[in-house]
Amino acid sequence: MADVVPDPRKAAPVSARRALLLENIHPVAEEILTQAGLEVETAKGALDEPELIEALRGVDVLGIRSKTQLTGKVVESAEGLCVVGAFCIGTNQIDLATASRRGVAVFNAPYSNTRSVVELAIAEIISLTRGLTEKNASLQRGVWDKSASGAHEVRGRRLGIVGYGNIGSQLSVVAEAMGMSVSFYDLEDKLALGNARRAHSLEELLGESDVVSLHVDGRAGNAGLFGEEQLRMMKTGAIFVNLSRGFVVDHEALREHLLSGHLSGAAVDVFPKEPKKQGDPFESALRGLPNVILTPHIGGSTEEAQEDIGLFVARKLQSYLTAGATQMSVNLPNLSLAHAPGTHRLAHLHANVPGVLARVNAVFANRGVNVESQVLTTFGDLGYLLTDIGRDYSADVVAELAGLPETVRLRVID
Repeated sequence: MADVVPDPRKAAPVSARRALLLENIHPVAEEILTQAGLEVETAKGALDEPELIEALRGVDVLGIRSKTQLTGKVVESAEGLCVVGAFCIGTNQIDLATASRRGVAVFNAPYSNTRSVVELAIAEIISLTRGLTEKNASLQRGVWDKSASGAHEVRGRRLGIVGYGNIGSQLSVVAEAMGMSVSFYDLEDKLALGNARRAHSLEELLGESDVVSLHVDGRAGNAGLFGEEQLRMMKTGAIFVNLSRGFVVDHEALREHLLSGHLSGAAVDVFPKEPKKQGDPFESALRGLPNVILTPHIGGSTEEAQEDIGLFVARKLQSYLTAGATQMSVNLPNLSLAHAPGTHRLAHLHANVPGVLARVNAVFANRGVNVESQVLTTFGDLGYLLTDIGRDYSADVVAELAGLPETVRLRVID
């Protein structure tokens, strides 16, 4: 593990100095990081790989949303990068394996925009069930169409939720409060909330649902999850909603099922290829269809959600930088330690092999350094050790710890 990270990076600076926040992250994140002593640079759009490699020179902290692709090549080239904040739910845009090997912590916001996504899903379900897209288009053309044909209440209709995580389960509760019946399908065992019923198979759920809403995560195995076969299983006249990941759905197949009348409508917020920044051109097979609602990946784009995400992730970054806390990191062992007064804190990320704790403490003992408090935990191939030691120690202690063959990264926090 130690040879993955060049020796000069093993003993990281006492504190991070520069932060780069991309993709129009809420200003509250900049405020928090500035208060923590960082020089913060912001940008509205995403950067491609060469641009990002150049922009990360001398940067310790990176904040991104869903469009920036933090590839292994980018992480390898960013020698000073210490921690990454994904100001969104997913982290599939980040090469987590490389980040872990390089000792770069990654944090995200798994809960902060849940309500906003649920409210958009409900709004779209009601709009499509009432045929509001076509009613609006008629009036925009100057045609008065007051017919009730094809318009329904959502009350009494069945919602099928594919993916019963944070968003899917809350959507279940809100939909049921409006009088809908709810079925869900998930690969993992999940507790059904309210009167929701677990479907035994995806085929069962698709065949019985008046509305199907996707809320799966971004793992690679979900690519192409919903294609011609699954669309064909849906009820005639059903509505399809996707606010999860763009690569999950075959949009060409969805278009055909909408044009044929098999499906009565669809709402899509995420796309296989999305523009990098505001104002860029957008292309999709679903454009121009009157019974389709297209939104530009705005499921979590409410002022409330973006502020909550900014607060949550920025505070996680601040806590990691100032105290070494990794609670809710998606790629490093999770731990925190109350700070003992009058001490220095060392954060030692290392290969998860036997004997590391003994070797670290032997360094302290041989140098006459007393350990005031200490905690260790492991996750996969990595171990993470926080140690508070007395202030009377030499630079040789840091150098010796950084030089241990198991060391991935050593940070002197204060």
